[in-house]
Amino acid sequence: MTKVVIVEDDIPLAEMYKFKLDGAGYICEIALDGAAGLELIKNSKPDLVLLDLMLPQMTGSEVLKHIRSSDWGKNIKVIVLTNVSEAEAPDELNKLGIEKYLVKANHTPSQVIEFVNQALAVKK
Repeated sequence: MTKVVIVEDDIPLAEMYKFKLDGAGYICEIALDGAAGLELIKNSKPDLVLLDLMLPQMTGSEVLKHIRSSDWGKNIKVIVLTNVSEAEAPDELNKLGIEKYLVKANHTPSQVIEFVNQALAVKK
């Protein structure tokens, strides 16, 4: 089964995305801060990560740098899902390789699931 890790500090939002992803047939786990997210990603080696940028302990861009600097994390697909506008996002995100940059306020949960399906080339 396809694994997705959500790194999101807003618990109701993280649980709602998990509910939607579980319903779409994914195995989904949640981490509520950047450091826990990095550990979860290291241990579970998901197919895709939904990554917020504004996180306690470690920012999303720091998490992404750590993922990309390791052999196990070079090919994990990452969708940034944040309320930081793309204009305010760190320039390094695109250099680190992300599938998509989504502003939470601009996309419904169903649209986010569609982007996950597209990134994983899943036809549903």
